[in-house]
Amino acid sequence: MVDALGVAVIGFGWMGRVHTRAYARLPHHYPDLPLRPRLVTVAEEVPGRAEEAAERFGFVSATRDWREVAADPRVQAVSVTAPNFLHREIGVTLAEAGKHLWIEKPVGLTAADARAVADAVARAGVQGTVGFNYRNAPAVEAARELIASGGIGTVTHVRVRLFSDYAADPDTALTWRYERRRGGSGVLGDLASHGVDLARFLCGEIASLAADTAVFVPERARPGGATAGHDLAPGGEPGPVENEDYVGCLLRFASGARGVLEACRVSVGEQNAYGFEVHGSRGAVFWDFRRMNELGVCRGTGYRDRSVSTVHVGPGAGEFAAFQPGAANAMGYDDLKVIEACRFVRSVAEGTPHGTTLADAVHSARALDAMERSARTGGWVSP
Repeated sequence: MVDALGVAVIGFGWMGRVHTRAYARLPHHYPDLPLRPRLVTVAEEVPGRAEEAAERFGFVSATRDWREVAADPRVQAVSVTAPNFLHREIGVTLAEAGKHLWIEKPVGLTAADARAVADAVARAGVQGTVGFNYRNAPAVEAARELIASGGIGTVTHVRVRLFSDYAADPDTALTWRYERRRGGSGVLGDLASHGVDLARFLCGEIASLAADTAVFVPERARPGGATAGHDLAPGGEPGPVENEDYVGCLLRFASGARGVLEACRVSVGEQNAYGFEVHGSRGAVFWDFRRMNELGVCRGTGYRDRSVSTVHVGPGAGEFAAFQPGAANAMGYDDLKVIEACRFVRSVAEGTPHGTTLADAVHSARALDAMERSARTGGWVSP
């Protein structure tokens, strides 16, 4: 008999649905997990949304007040997919109530927010997983193994890019995402946080950095009602965008390697153009999220005029075998969150961390804070 794990989801926009589907799919892909999630309750302040979620996805109950989740004895683990500015209060409160946390990045607006949640999790002795999903791609895990084994020699330089067009339209609604008080550092927390995590995952700690930021769409339309995702609000009253559309950052790693990280939310012509290029003294490895199950690999003897081979990852790379039987069978974005859910539930079951932790969130947040300081001062800073 598999024990049940009572779970709740706080915040039911797109990411809340992704987490919920991931819980539901766990028995399909990981039948040997010692715990099986049970959807107990969903919390969402937008009127009617929680009730709709309960009916559609099978939660036992629904509420508009996330604090009820903290007091609910049926709930042992919680997904926090609410807006960033709520992460600190929700995360600390739930940890103090003894709930395990699967919380989306960037875990608040600042490194202090992320640290507060991490400290609360440590004090309470609960598990905490963070939504840095791109490192869960089997191809990314294969790239990490290749780099760590010396397969491309000593890493010399890396480029990480995260370009998207979700905010390119000036009529995109002026939601909390574009406010400093509620959305924090804009594209830094949204996309660059993933870039920092990938850079650390592949190449180790970042020793110092120098960054530049910009706002390219200075005004947006205020929405007339509740919004979801990146809805448009044409004709709405214009209001100021208070946080960053773009960041470009030079990195110096503790290993001596150098790097470039760019992220932009207003890149016309780019849709989820996320990826990396890692160059070493004897080769290189390349990954593009849009071709998630492929790696470009350059290795072997010699240095000049070397070709790059396309490698289709398969069973043996990361968690690929839990989803597909052979190489070149495609996996998708939601599969990465199923992997993340598995590692979260396994962490809860075994009492030891699997996958990303609150410590990873703190490291990423410190780098984002450093980017903001560097952009203000124009100099190199240490995270």
